[in-house]
Amino acid sequence: MLWNASKIKGYTVAASDGDIGTVSDLLFDDQSWHIRWLVVDASTWFTERKVLLPTSALGHADLEAETFSVKLTRQQVKDSPDVDIHRPVSRQSESDIFGYYGWSPYWGDDLYVGGYGSGMAAAPVIASAPDALRIERETVEAQHRNDDPHLRSIDTVEGYYIQATDGDIGHVEDVLVEEQDWSIHYLVIDTKNWWPGKKVLISPHSARDINWANKTVSLNVNRERVKNSPTYDESTIVDRAYEARFGAYYNDDDSDPRLRRHG
Repeated sequence: MLWNASKIKGYTVAASDGDIGTVSDLLFDDQSWHIRWLVVDASTWFTERKVLLPTSALGHADLEAETFSVKLTRQQVKDSPDVDIHRPVSRQSESDIFGYYGWSPYWGDDLYVGGYGSGMAAAPVIASAPDALRIERETVEAQHRNDDPHLRSIDTVEGYYIQATDGDIGHVEDVLVEEQDWSIHYLVIDTKNWWPGKKVLISPHSARDINWANKTVSLNVNRERVKNSPTYDESTIVDRAYEARFGAYYNDDDSDPRLRRHG
């Protein structure tokens, strides 16, 4: 099933002992095109506080109630590390959060050294004291080398101008996210500045570059190619048949993981 990211924002996040807050934004990796974090506005319970929750922490989504459940208590979330969401989230900050909860990060590193305590089971570190100090130093150095993990805000990218190989064609209005793995399957492009009323989908594979300074997404296809692509609106059912037509139009092959759907 594909979700409109714009509709996920506003969903309530419910802990085991009560609501935490509402989803205010989503952070995605601009290299893998996966949603990695939910930004949760918890100001209704915590004073002026926003927290990050990894998508791996989410339980069942109740579409009718517009709620995500998490197997955490409100106190655990309240005591989680502070993150400045107005700046790019560093790998160190991500590691602090995963370490606090005792979870393995999505990049596969099970080592947490010098993180926060939570009362939850932390990943064990089997090393002598001198080795532990060396590991901590090397880990921190490695994390600082990766301070730009390419995490970006969906809120920020919505509204970015779309540039085909031969000129502007519109702007990003929304993204479609696969619920099973939180991958971004499509960008929803509003081309009304060129063709009144028309919206189309673009695969992230067609996005050659995102320029955060100029607020543009550059494509590897021309304007005519986009203009003649299948029209999209909210009533469109993006099922296997639609994706097959879309893939055939753009000559994507069946090995493209973003075109493989389940269910």
